Amino acid sequence: MQVIKRDGRLVEFNKERIVNAVTKAMIQTPEGIDIDLANKIAEAIEKQLENVEQINVYEIQDLVEKKLMGSSRKEVAQTYITYRYNRDIARRSKTQDVFLDIIRAKSNEMQTEKLNSSSDIPKEMMIRFASEVMKPFVDTFLLSPQVRAAEKEGYIYICGKDYYPTKSLNSIQAAFGQILKNGCNIRGNSIQAPSTIEEAMQLVCIAMLMIQKEIDGGQSIPAFDYFFAPYVKKTYEEELKKQKDFVKYEKELKTKQPKEYLKREIEDLSEQEQIIQIAINRTVDRVRHALKLFLNNINMFLVNLGKQAIASSINYGTDTSAEGRCMIREILQLTYEETQKGKTPIFPLQIWKKKRGINFLPDDINYDLYQLALKVTSEASVPRYLNLDATFNQAEKWKKEDENRWYYEPAIAGRRIRNFETINGEKTAIGKGNLSSVLINLPKIAIETSLKVQEKVGLSFELGIGSEDKMPAKYKEEVRKIFKYELENNMKMAALQLYDRFKFQSTAVVRQFPALMSGIWKDSQTLKQQDTVEEVIKQGSLSIGFIGLAEALIVLTGKHHGESEEAQRLGLEIISYMQEVAQNLSEEYDMLYGIMGMEAKKKRFIAKDRIRYGEIKGVTDKENYTDSSEIPAKYECFIEQKAKIESPYHELCRAGNIFYAKLNEEEKNIQSVQNVVELLDKYNMGYVGITYDS
Repeated sequence: MQVIKRDGRLVEFNKERIVNAVTKAMIQTPEGIDIDLANKIAEAIEKQLENVEQINVYEIQDLVEKKLMGSSRKEVAQTYITYRYNRDIARRSKTQDVFLDIIRAKSNEMQTEKLNSSSDIPKEMMIRFASEVMKPFVDTFLLSPQVRAAEKEGYIYICGKDYYPTKSLNSIQAAFGQILKNGCNIRGNSIQAPSTIEEAMQLVCIAMLMIQKEIDGGQSIPAFDYFFAPYVKKTYEEELKKQKDFVKYEKELKTKQPKEYLKREIEDLSEQEQIIQIAINRTVDRVRHALKLFLNNINMFLVNLGKQAIASSINYGTDTSAEGRCMIREILQLTYEETQKGKTPIFPLQIWKKKRGINFLPDDINYDLYQLALKVTSEASVPRYLNLDATFNQAEKWKKEDENRWYYEPAIAGRRIRNFETINGEKTAIGKGNLSSVLINLPKIAIETSLKVQEKVGLSFELGIGSEDKMPAKYKEEVRKIFKYELENNMKMAALQLYDRFKFQSTAVVRQFPALMSGIWKDSQTLKQQDTVEEVIKQGSLSIGFIGLAEALIVLTGKHHGESEEAQRLGLEIISYMQEVAQNLSEEYDMLYGIMGMEAKKKRFIAKDRIRYGEIKGVTDKENYTDSSEIPAKYECFIEQKAKIESPYHELCRAGNIFYAKLNEEEKNIQSVQNVVELLDKYNMGYVGITYDS
């Protein structure tokens, strides 16, 4: 016989649960527990229901009340009724408190994930109400008991859990080149291929809006300069034809394409040169205007979706054509000018793709634009810098002379998501994304492991900073062995959950993702409306993220990796092991599993751990665990020393990682920014973001 629980789960009938409930009520009465009576009541109910296939838990509780009322211990029935009532009130109260927090516009975990989210506007409140209602449904019907327990205990966090039932994907590095070239049909609306820069940017803006309704994380334009360059040229050709003397020089003008799109005065130019320069000037003006509208519309669209801080990103820097250089120059100039007006760029996040032979060395064709990027960063903290020269960011098919080399360049989606590796398909960033992520709490695993080993070897000492002198060699060896064992178990559980979610996402049909499957996701144009999306989304990745490496090392060694070479060796051993396990999982599931250093925005991790283990110095005695493999923010060291320590983790965290460099006000200059960017090559790092002390 199956019992329908309050949350909808089906469990097998167990008469011991009745015995436990009755004895808990009995203990509250003067006569105390009568175990024989409790067993008789349970057995009587079991016999009464022997031909019933399924029953609700509330119906069983009603039967218990009736049996107690008909027994010699009627006073227990009243206690049982009171206990049952109070439990129901407690359950409702918990949900009520969450809803009241939303009504009062109190911040919560969801707001932390969506930075700058305005919780007091009705649409955002509705999203939060829906989120809170959805999570119990996911727990009940879509998660295994093992995963549910692990998340409840604080070992893992399922990212985007409230989106789980919708089958949404997490992120996308969108193949906008496909829809710009051919147009698209989204939700029955046919959009023709654009012929000007304004039309091209409008189409991409609409597509980004539609995409955001189909994913729960960030998206990117992975080759911003390349995608829009053809429409700069089309716009220029349109402007040429508008000139009154165009026909006079038509044959010559058509063969003279601009070497550079730079605005100039026309007084000292020949008549033919004037026609060209006027067309160039007007083209640049139109590019600038289109960019302004594009950025304004993206901001407006995302705000209207109630996701003000969704980290959309644009990647650029390697297109060396005159048109591509125009796009790069104008987005940088516009960003700089907006910053000078006191407007802080929020999104889309801008990412410069650094590449030797293209834009990094003084003789490189885009070196002048690189210098402009450095100037903008010195004022605006954008763009960030993605290192295409890092050993792990290179593709064999990338060739400098190839006009389509952008296809083999990595890109960043959202704030740090990297999708460049492959197990199903080509090594490219275009048209793929992260399907879902699970975050692992490294400090908790370290604490639990250490306590177990202390008990095993007969030790007892406080964990945290300064505990290294109390750690004998036998303890260290044992705790590291067991830590890796427990870490692998958690990774395997996370991997199974991610795969189960992928199989659930795979049941979606094309029409459920009308924007993504219009050619924006790689190979989706080959699918029919009634097809499922499994064959194309399997090219995406599944991410196993982690936070708090620094705190885990403090537990295991007494110091973090910025303070101790021993801790650094252990840190690299831990993340290397995670990468090794991820590779094995990729082979086992025939899906790409990647390790991601994630942001520690889940305050409930440290709150739970503090309650359970108390305040551990350097571990649970702060507001949050440290992001990914970073050294703690309050640890003072030079930027280059920080880079040297954190850089080896970039190659291991193929699903995404970032090095943050914080400069002071005196360092807000081009040279200081350039010094930081040059650390990418010196230490083989993949990605850097520069911020400033306020």
